[in-house]
Amino acid sequence: MTIPLQNSAALSRIQENWLATKERKLLNWLCAQMPPYVTPDRLTALGMIGACMIFLGYLGSNLHSSWLLLAIVGYVVQWFGDSMDGSIARFRRIERPSYGYFIDHSCDGLATLFILAGIGLSPFVTMDVAMVALAGYLLLSIHAYLSARVLGEFKLSYLAAGPTELRLMLIALTLMMIALGSGPGYFGRLSGFDLFVGTVGFILILLFVIQTLATGRRLARSERGEE
Repeated sequence: MTIPLQNSAALSRIQENWLATKERKLLNWLCAQMPPYVTPDRLTALGMIGACMIFLGYLGSNLHSSWLLLAIVGYVVQWFGDSMDGSIARFRRIERPSYGYFIDHSCDGLATLFILAGIGLSPFVTMDVAMVALAGYLLLSIHAYLSARVLGEFKLSYLAAGPTELRLMLIALTLMMIALGSGPGYFGRLSGFDLFVGTVGFILILLFVIQTLATGRRLARSERGEE
């Protein structure tokens, strides 16, 4: 059976994070400065390079905490590539809606794996806690992709925070790793970094459950003809 897909060009993008307006102005300015050879595909690849830099930075922190500086630079590179690829396509009116949607969000999932696997391989956060955070992020992503299919709405932020706010949070966390080191914490086997990453993961999972119930009720009312 073939299931018709929602045309990604017709999706309503819902972005209500704190930095959305200022970030959009910055991205539009950057788009106007980019030379022709800077294409959406190259920017997507740059974003993946940034994710690899983050992974290597956290992995290298087992040798010395100065490797974490590579992770911080990687977050900036990953933000630039990930935020600019779709922006420049829309700015130049060269969108490939289905291809762009598929490739962009496939790369997002892989980049998130690199980032959280790197954090889990660092001496600061245990892998099982990092995987809880990864599960939370991917569950919320699944909700966003399912909502795009059944509602035609692509939600890019939750609790007034989006990917950019999460990157800034992770940069702040990484700076704290540099400042505090990876010595024993006050919580037994789990460090304060474990508790922070685990709490974020729990919040993401809780948001997935809440948003799933809310969307399910909305769809049920719609199909009963109440909306």
